[in-house]
Amino acid sequence: MNIEEYISSGILEAYVMDQLSPAERTEVEQAAANHLEIREELDKIERSMETLAFATAVKPPAGVKEKLMAQIEKGASDQKEAPVVQMQTDRSYGILKFAAAASVLVALASAVLAFTYWKKWQGAEVKLADMIAQNAQFAENYNQVNQQLDDIQDAVAIMNSSAYRRVTMNGTENSPGALATVYWNESTADVYLSIQNLKELSKDQQYQLWAIIDGVPVDAGVFDPNNGSLLVQMKNIGPNAAAFAVTIEPRGGSENPSLETMQVVGNVAT
Repeated sequence: MNIEEYISSGILEAYVMDQLSPAERTEVEQAAANHLEIREELDKIERSMETLAFATAVKPPAGVKEKLMAQIEKGASDQKEAPVVQMQTDRSYGILKFAAAASVLVALASAVLAFTYWKKWQGAEVKLADMIAQNAQFAENYNQVNQQLDDIQDAVAIMNSSAYRRVTMNGTENSPGALATVYWNESTADVYLSIQNLKELSKDQQYQLWAIIDGVPVDAGVFDPNNGSLLVQMKNIGPNAAAFAVTIEPRGGSENPSLETMQVVGNVAT
């Protein structure tokens, strides 16, 4: 046996405080009987415990002994058994403290859970708002694409329709590379313009389409070259148009064409 390890294990202190099982107490007593060091250490612990008990003992008030003896003598003279009163420890205060502590823990746990779910709800709300915004944007883009497809289909139908007369307007000396096409339905007076190649203009200028009817130019509307449409609907032009032309005019158009700025011109096929 390693005596130093045995002493430092704390088993001797447990023996003095009566915290060992019967088998363990027997083991300690045998070890003390066989080893003087263990016996001496055990005695030292017992003396220390005794000293501590006396040092922390509470001295009873004066007269307690006399009163106690008087009560004993009185009981003997009365020859009656004193009623046994069960001493009940008032545990209500301890229970209240425990209940208060438990309620605090429940409140803290509830607060933590509430905060956690609130954060999760906020995150879900933000994600939902993002999804709604994205869906709205997708729907808008979808509608725009559908509208563009519808416009293209309508434009192709007009360009391929035999009801529309196709008038190709080629560039003039002012702009030899310019090119545009008019689609004119003489019966309904509908006019559509296809812009193939027209230069950009300043902000205070616009192109203006003219129809030549009986030698007189008739306003068919103004337009910008970069509107992004396959066909631009212009003003209605009645029958007997012999030609179409495009000039550059001040923004908003003119009553009479500036012939010196003519960009393209084309005759209606007879």
